[in-house]
Amino acid sequence: MTFLTAALYKFVELPDFAALQAPLLACCEANGVKGTLLLASEGINGTIAGLPEGVHAVLAWLRADPRLAALEHKEAWADHLPFYRMKVRLKREIVTMGVPEVHPALMAGQYVKPQDWNQLIADPDVVLIDTRNDYEVSIGSFKGAINPATHSFSELPGWVEKEMAAGGKLAATDGKKPRVAMFCTGGIRCEKSTALMRSKGFEEVYHLEGGILKYLETVPQAQSSWEGECFVFDERVSVGHGLAKGDFTLCRSCRDPLSAQDRQSPLYELGVSCAHCHGRTTEEQKRGYRERQRQVELAEARQQAHIGVRQPGST
Repeated sequence: MTFLTAALYKFVELPDFAALQAPLLACCEANGVKGTLLLASEGINGTIAGLPEGVHAVLAWLRADPRLAALEHKEAWADHLPFYRMKVRLKREIVTMGVPEVHPALMAGQYVKPQDWNQLIADPDVVLIDTRNDYEVSIGSFKGAINPATHSFSELPGWVEKEMAAGGKLAATDGKKPRVAMFCTGGIRCEKSTALMRSKGFEEVYHLEGGILKYLETVPQAQSSWEGECFVFDERVSVGHGLAKGDFTLCRSCRDPLSAQDRQSPLYELGVSCAHCHGRTTEEQKRGYRERQRQVELAEARQQAHIGVRQPGST
């Protein structure tokens, strides 16, 4: 396991974020680091990989900025580089919600440590919300969590508005809004979603510190309230307790996670289609996918990487 991967984010006011792009890219390239980093006025988000000394040099460069001194990251190891180029992109948001008046650096809810999470969500008066997208929720979630069934994070504000209406799951009772607990994969989406809730007048809003990944890493399976596996945006596809690699792979066409049972479907063809998307692609598209899969297999036979395949979210 030669290569270190570091996933990082921090909500912080960065009005000069555009000026950071060029020197940050230069630092990454000088240290042989690959991946993608997003910069916006609300902070930084992304994943980088390389030799350990290179990744740590980039992290040290970032933390030399007093505003990023408390930047945290999550580490994973691999025997190959999961990225083939380095990109530093300027964005309006580091995670897109589309509500510019929400400022997570100033408005996020209360952190709850993984070891305290079970007690909080066991309270029947707490509304537990999974802020991830539907395809992520489909393979695992916390027991009793509400699935907003969103296809993108930007749909969450609309769902919240609907559920705040009379009869909805977030409707006030006797003029009092309910207590809300929210969670996501690594923490970034639930920080922003709790800030959204506070902007709408919810006073008691909580989110899982470190996200599902930290919970699965630290809470023993025998004491866990988690059911299923957790979708991750890297070559593992899914993980379970102890962050052990899960059993899911990805469909190369629609990018949905596939279980072993899904892969038994007669509509599943490696690199081409699955039962979810078989009817949504044309024969011409399928021919293109088959040629791509053929090139992948030829590259693997030559023990070469096929650029564009082993990207975050691939098998």
